[in-house]
Amino acid sequence: MSGVKIAPSILAADHADLKGEIGRVEEAGADMIHVDVTDGHFAPNISLGPDTVRAIRKVTRLPLDIHLMITNPEKFYEPFLSAGGDIITVHAEAAGRSLLHKLSKEIHQKDKKLGLALKPSTPIPSWLRSETNPFDVVLVLSVNPGFPGQAFMPSVLPKVRKVAKLADSGELDVEVDGGVDQENASIIVEAGATVLVAGASIFRKGDVKSALQNMRAVTQRTRREVPA
Repeated sequence: MSGVKIAPSILAADHADLKGEIGRVEEAGADMIHVDVTDGHFAPNISLGPDTVRAIRKVTRLPLDIHLMITNPEKFYEPFLSAGGDIITVHAEAAGRSLLHKLSKEIHQKDKKLGLALKPSTPIPSWLRSETNPFDVVLVLSVNPGFPGQAFMPSVLPKVRKVAKLADSGELDVEVDGGVDQENASIIVEAGATVLVAGASIFRKGDVKSALQNMRAVTQRTRREVPA
């Protein structure tokens, strides 16, 4: 059974020292960097743009997981790809089925990955079961989008389990983002998550290395205990 990936979310990092913050989580063993992009419309605050992603790309070799919490993602995904994004995740609430097919074709042609994100209140689309192939990741939000430090919503766990069943082939990552910490990581992994996005619980605990490695220990222990 493969390990769970940990993706620190820089939305909760010290933006006056992004280079240092990213360097610390990379040294601690992070698997990727999660970049939350909000536009003040789809989500109620504004975070960052392609120029910041381009700067991040220069200081890390880790994959950049770009989560577009924005309206009209078709207008903006390409600049984030060009800036160095490796995974582009768009929301089901902002992109229809035909657009997702178009994005899948264009993003995969560039050897990048496409993710589909679902807000806590959004059900799994009925067509996802037969069309998992266009996506490399399904991201289940466990808080309402846009601010770090919110409490995890246990009510999303049944959705995580359902998505995990769709991903039995191992070709689809199941990502959970929002309020993930060392205390709830175990139940999230038990539900079937393969990627944990953690922001405040890593960057705002004082010792970034210990926080990330403690979460890694929890996921590894849970993986050993969950039947294959």
